[in-house]
Amino acid sequence: MATATINSMLLSSDDPTRLAQWYATAFEAKVESTPGDDGYQVVALDGFYLMFDKRDDVSGPNPGGARAILNVEVDDPSATAKRLDELGAAWVSPLEDRDGNLFGTVEDPDGNWLQILRLSDESEAQMSEPNLAFSGFAVGDLEAAETFYRDVLGMRVLRFPMGVLGIRINRQTTVMAYPKPDHTPAGYTVLNLPVDDLDKAVDELAAQGVEFLRYDGFDHDERGIVRSGEHGGPDIAWFTDPSGNVIAVLHG
Repeated sequence: MATATINSMLLSSDDPTRLAQWYATAFEAKVESTPGDDGYQVVALDGFYLMFDKRDDVSGPNPGGARAILNVEVDDPSATAKRLDELGAAWVSPLEDRDGNLFGTVEDPDGNWLQILRLSDESEAQMSEPNLAFSGFAVGDLEAAETFYRDVLGMRVLRFPMGVLGIRINRQTTVMAYPKPDHTPAGYTVLNLPVDDLDKAVDELAAQGVEFLRYDGFDHDERGIVRSGEHGGPDIAWFTDPSGNVIAVLHG
């Protein structure tokens, strides 16, 4: 059966460069590409693309912003709301708590409506029950795993039925962790995490007490990183979670 995936949204504007920069600032993103000289801009938001262009048949502000509202889930709604205030955004509906779910709606500079939201863990778990292929691994201590992946790695961890954790690597990828009292760690890497700045990521993890593995046959630097010239692959470093599962961080 064919599967459709929503990939992007196009916003036409008299000034696509300005509008793209507004969204990039609001969400601490960056303008990814500007192909050509027609003002075309792209801002990537965790796998979803906002595209901005200029068209002859579109001009002036959007007269009906309520007709189509762009919903963006954010990790810190209060911080995002502050940036929107600094950008001079007009609030249609101020940020508010609705049974543990946070919502707020603003107008962008062109009159398009934008809603920021943060669902509670309970609501997110109900909406995130997997219906596509996913991977998983066992842990010896579910509570320790939840604390590690949430507090040390900074991931959102959801509680699914039957005592299973949903570790959200990003908003497109959730990995399951399930308890196994007699768990024995695998002798290979169970999870690979690409990062933009590997040195920074390793330093931040080390500051939280993470110890990096060193393997025979590889030339690790003082941080524990194996550089790409050593093996032909990306710069990479390995460590373990509390159950001894091997995780890699690598330059993405």
